[in-house]
Amino acid sequence: MKKKMSHDDKDTGFVSHLTELRKRLIHSFIFLIIFFIICYFFAEYLYGFLVEPYAQAVREDGTNRRLIFTALQETFLTYLKVSFFTAFFVTCPFILMQIWKFIAPGLYKHEKTAILPYLVLTPVLFLLGGMLVYYLIMPLAIKFFLSFETTGISTNLPIQLEAKVNEYLSLVMKLIFAFGISFQLPVILSLLARVGIVNSNFLKERRKYFIVIIFAAAALLTPPDPITQIGLAVPLLILYELSIFSVKIIENKKLRDSDA
Repeated sequence: MKKKMSHDDKDTGFVSHLTELRKRLIHSFIFLIIFFIICYFFAEYLYGFLVEPYAQAVREDGTNRRLIFTALQETFLTYLKVSFFTAFFVTCPFILMQIWKFIAPGLYKHEKTAILPYLVLTPVLFLLGGMLVYYLIMPLAIKFFLSFETTGISTNLPIQLEAKVNEYLSLVMKLIFAFGISFQLPVILSLLARVGIVNSNFLKERRKYFIVIIFAAAALLTPPDPITQIGLAVPLLILYELSIFSVKIIENKKLRDSDA
């Protein structure tokens, strides 16, 4: 009878956890939908913000620039993408907070202390990656691509960029996500160090392999041009070195705790 009660208690606890998870997922989804609707009303301004690096790069070249669309639904779908992209970006901290509220009751105090900084650091690093794209990488990449325009003297016809609305947004979103996800490298390596999979000596000894992997990842995640590839690879190399430093701090802390 005692075992049966224990089994029933486990079933009840499992169902309550599933109910709690469903509730938090529903809250996150509702929050996302509300922000998506709000963002759609400002989609034109949001797209204008994303297109500002392009506008700044071509403002003084003496050419009348424009963005075009070649399908009737293209601009509408682009505004939907902008709205969802912005809503997801804004609600990410809320979603992470819901995840934290779900897992926190089952953690010990020292586990909460260990995990909480990563929940704060994850959106911060993603934001830093997005800012690097917006304020540095995109202006440089746009000027690089525009350098291939010609006046038509040698080709009989001028070659001039007429960027498509959807293609420009896809490029910006791809770069922001690529940089944002790649900037999670310190978080990933630090978590791996906490569970004992890697250590600082491992990262130091295999630095040359990680450099090759970083440049290969930059080539896969970005357009095939040197500006964006180097622009992603160099910050990742810096973050990798910072990760070695953070992993060393974690190791020293573990050593102090074991001695105590």
